[in-house]
Amino acid sequence: MVIACADSRVCPSNVLGFQPGEVFMIRNIANLVPVMKNGPSECNAALEFAVTTLQVENILVIGHSSCAGIETLMNMPEDVESRNFINKWVANGNLAKLRTKAATAHLSFDQQCRYCEKESINQSLLNLLSYPWIEDRVRRELLSLHGGHYNFSNCSFEKWTLDFQECNVKEEGSSYVVKEQEFWC
Repeated sequence: MVIACADSRVCPSNVLGFQPGEVFMIRNIANLVPVMKNGPSECNAALEFAVTTLQVENILVIGHSSCAGIETLMNMPEDVESRNFINKWVANGNLAKLRTKAATAHLSFDQQCRYCEKESINQSLLNLLSYPWIEDRVRRELLSLHGGHYNFSNCSFEKWTLDFQECNVKEEGSSYVVKEQEFWC
């Protein structure tokens, strides 16, 4: 299963060479996965179908360089309730934004956005674990969670796997560890 951005410049089938029918796919703004407690959505329904009915063995969340959804997230004022659909959706990445701001306050806005692109992927991987049917299959080693980042300026792809055994998953302040990092050009 692949969760990717809706940006037309980053088609997972083209980037990773999938043929029709090989991958169950979700595409949305900024490739975000909301936590389960946020309630039903198309993303949640597709996740449940892929994991419980299709019994996928891998979920890959793919982000990309120069993501306008992440830039929107990074530009959003703190603690402002928006009526804008886009802002409400990208607010699912607020934890990634806070971690980015804390780690990169000394960097330029563009550099912060690049950092947040990957941080939001890792937050989405943690958010996947808020779904009991996903967490159960990951715990039983029937499902693996992967992150990926495509840089279309130099056509490189970075992939990593969430190390569930080393993660600290709790409601607030979850931390993650990755393993098996790969880089392709």
